[in-house]
Amino acid sequence: MAKNKKLRYALIGAGGIAGTHMSYLSKMDDVELVALADINEAGMAKHAEKFGIPESFTDYREMLKKVKPDAVSVCTPNFLHAPCAIDALKAGAHALVEKPLAMNAREGQQMLNAAKKNKRKLVIGFQNRFSSNTRYLTSAIEAGQFGKILYARCQALRRRGIPNWGVFGRKDLQGGGPMIDIGVHIIEVAHFVMGSPKPVAAFGQTFTYLGDKKSDVVSQWPNWDYKSYTVEDLAVGQIRFENGAIMSIESSFAAHIKEGINNFTIMGEKGGGSWTPPGIFRDDAGHMINSEPGWIPPQGFGDQFEDKMRNFVDHCLHNKPTLAPAEHGLMVQKILDGIYESAEKGREVKIK
Repeated sequence: MAKNKKLRYALIGAGGIAGTHMSYLSKMDDVELVALADINEAGMAKHAEKFGIPESFTDYREMLKKVKPDAVSVCTPNFLHAPCAIDALKAGAHALVEKPLAMNAREGQQMLNAAKKNKRKLVIGFQNRFSSNTRYLTSAIEAGQFGKILYARCQALRRRGIPNWGVFGRKDLQGGGPMIDIGVHIIEVAHFVMGSPKPVAAFGQTFTYLGDKKSDVVSQWPNWDYKSYTVEDLAVGQIRFENGAIMSIESSFAAHIKEGINNFTIMGEKGGGSWTPPGIFRDDAGHMINSEPGWIPPQGFGDQFEDKMRNFVDHCLHNKPTLAPAEHGLMVQKILDGIYESAEKGREVKIK
């Protein structure tokens, strides 16, 4: 693209996460928000007015045909990720797809194939790898402080955090519950810090015991639709990688634990570390040492999300590398698929 060209940007899906995309894209001088597509006309109208977006469509295919955007964000429920992204890629648009990549790895591979065939860029919305804590750990690993990575323990746990909006409780539309919704984020960042090794086998189990029942317990998000709830409350799993490393994962919408947690720890032959708070654990001068950065750039969700969007725009306009390529999204999808398949079969399964 020309050096001074603006990226003509559209969004497929105009819900809450799309609003977050727009809030950052609208501040970029080299981005022009040109269109929205969603079946919810009222939601589109609200965003269109707020961000000055000139065109809205209830059929995203019509939008792709008439507007011909340079790039799109796919911010739909999971079951629409693959068809929307593939159609956008075929229409000549680069695509940023919110996590997870798709409903399953088969769909994900079709998305990668479409990107390659149409020579378009496909990126996954993995903002955690843009955080300061992630950069701190990856720098330490690259400096050799951890040695060979042996194990990662990932936890994305809510005590009582079943979403009472959207379709997060419907397996037919989302593919699963907490594992595919919030577990995916901690899996992807830990996998990234580990060096993105190839997964080869998975073991997992899922449990549903609270979400499908009416509850009078006071919680932050009460009155979810328990009658349509078909996903797990708690999922646990273990992944084996080609290089011999192991990852364990625990993820819940509802679990009887003291408090929620969103963190991972890494253990290596020479040292280990934690993501939040960021710290490194190793031996030094004949003693076991716990160290933490004296200062690290403060960065919350908004900052790393902004970096995610900026990275995608630069990837499209200036061919700068992306930290979240579709290939990484596909490996994470295979991890998710493996855990769910293992839970159904009651045994370890191979990941192809």
